[in-house]
Amino acid sequence: MRLAEDIIINPRITEKSNDQLVDGKYTFIVDRRATKTEIRIAVEKLFTVKVLKVNTMNINGKVKRMGVHTGPRPDWKKAIVKIDTAPKVQSYLDKGGKVTASARKYKQNIEEFGVLQ
Repeated sequence: MRLAEDIIINPRITEKSNDQLVDGKYTFIVDRRATKTEIRIAVEKLFTVKVLKVNTMNINGKVKRMGVHTGPRPDWKKAIVKIDTAPKVQSYLDKGGKVTASARKYKQNIEEFGVLQ
């Protein structure tokens, strides 16, 4: 299994991604081989937030030219991650019928969204 730092490459900051921050959606450029489950685990580990949903899309590189020479830009993968903006303490029944609350605390947003490295 790969490290979380290898899966999440950097955040993708655009006007559209900044508008989606209100809804708790963050956009990242991720490794092309990463699955949705690996992306969810990596974001939860790096930022200690609760991930609700992961949408991914593969983006083909454009063909660019410089003078008479043409060449393709590399392909990349984008992930839009929706986090829980109001995490609740989860309680469950333990072996003796005792009610136990989840000790894990989640953040409500990603503070260092612009600076990942």
